Amino acid sequence: MKHYDKIIFELSRAGRKGYELPADKYGVDGMAEIPADLLRTQEAELPEVSELEVVRHYTNLSNKNFGVDTGFYPLGSCTMKYNPKINEELAALPAFMSLHPLQDEKAIQGALELYWNLQRMLSNIAGLAEFTLNPYAGAHGELTGLMVMRQYHRSRGDHKRTKVIVPNSAHGTNPASAMVAGLEVVEVKSKPNGSIDVEDLKPLLDDTIAGIMMTNPNTLGMFETEILEIADLVHKAGGLLYYDGANLNPLLGKVRPGDMGFDIMHINLHKTFSTPHGGGGPGSGPVGVAKHLVQFLPNPHVVKREDGTFTISEGEESLGNISTFLGNFGVMMKAYAYILSLGKENIKNVGPLATLNANYIKESLKDDYLLPIDGVCKHEFVFDGLKDKSTGVTTLNVAKRLLDYGFHAPTIYFPLLFHESMMIEPTETESKETLDDFIEVMHKVAKESRETPEVVKEAPLTTLVRKLDETTAAKNPILNYRTLKAAEA
Repeated sequence: MKHYDKIIFELSRAGRKGYELPADKYGVDGMAEIPADLLRTQEAELPEVSELEVVRHYTNLSNKNFGVDTGFYPLGSCTMKYNPKINEELAALPAFMSLHPLQDEKAIQGALELYWNLQRMLSNIAGLAEFTLNPYAGAHGELTGLMVMRQYHRSRGDHKRTKVIVPNSAHGTNPASAMVAGLEVVEVKSKPNGSIDVEDLKPLLDDTIAGIMMTNPNTLGMFETEILEIADLVHKAGGLLYYDGANLNPLLGKVRPGDMGFDIMHINLHKTFSTPHGGGGPGSGPVGVAKHLVQFLPNPHVVKREDGTFTISEGEESLGNISTFLGNFGVMMKAYAYILSLGKENIKNVGPLATLNANYIKESLKDDYLLPIDGVCKHEFVFDGLKDKSTGVTTLNVAKRLLDYGFHAPTIYFPLLFHESMMIEPTETESKETLDDFIEVMHKVAKESRETPEVVKEAPLTTLVRKLDETTAAKNPILNYRTLKAAEA
């Protein structure tokens, strides 16, 4: 083990320190405004290390990380696409980075114009009338969209509509967001291919239904071919259609949710429109609505005046504020740059290329991995583990073994429709050479599972951290350094 591979507490030596900021010229040390009853009476137990040791420690940790900039990330349902660095550079322009949300709007016209233009772009892409950029993440967007749905029914005096239909194949955030919004979840069954069972839907559509939450393509990567019938049924019953934008990527340039009959949707800018995805943020989950719902979007909102200038508006029928100011501006800048870079002529290629890549992997691997749903998929597809299960090698074992070959594992054990689910989404940014390397390794792991299953079951064998006792880790987690040292003693 290298010296700087050690935990930073192990590098600690009494008296070592990095740079220490002096008190400012007014003699304020940074803690003057903290109430006395909130101040520590004892020093915090922190490592004492030099600046060089800190830099080496965290740089070394970053080199051990796996990310889309270092390798193929086939997580299904997550759309882990490469994010062009030019978008990062543009989002870091000092003229934008130095803005403050409390500045007078006359001084931030450029930022407001960017907001307004992005609202227009997303509306055009989605086929909806208007967008709010305020939500901070996809789940936050879901909650906001459901609040719009609830506000719409309340404005019409339709207080009985307190239930939302959610497919049993839905992303977990869908029922969670509905519950947080104060709505009751009603489950609708899916067909074997993951599509909504229309016959099971029909008897659920009574006057208590506020709407239905869907994603299209569905969680299994298959297009909901009966979407127009579903939209007609829900609308005739007085409900609204909510589109979960997690699976929007394969539709870009081909189909717009608004044209399919959806009234409300959220978009994950950090999935579909270029922001590094993962690590807890920053994210952005803009919400779009049809024309009859625009007045219910949250405050504040950027609008364009007749003289061409921009202002921040507050609507009287709005559901209220759901975030501070106008959301994560840096994320919106990246999305804006991404859309402008592609242009109308190239954004329409995103969906078809993502679909091509997914089908190429699926067809190349279906002799070794069980494909429960045959046919053309969209951006992702699901295997039900290995075709040959006689040696007891599980999807988890396959996922761990992929790490030995330098590939991040796909999403496993989701959706719950299959016991050994393995969901793969390659995205449009991956080359054929990368896909071929992944396919070759997947075939190799399948062969190992037949011939030397004990090797696959013990994987990973070459990573820094080997196979973990996940049961013990869950029951007795070691959450801090002091507990670790006590366990070792």
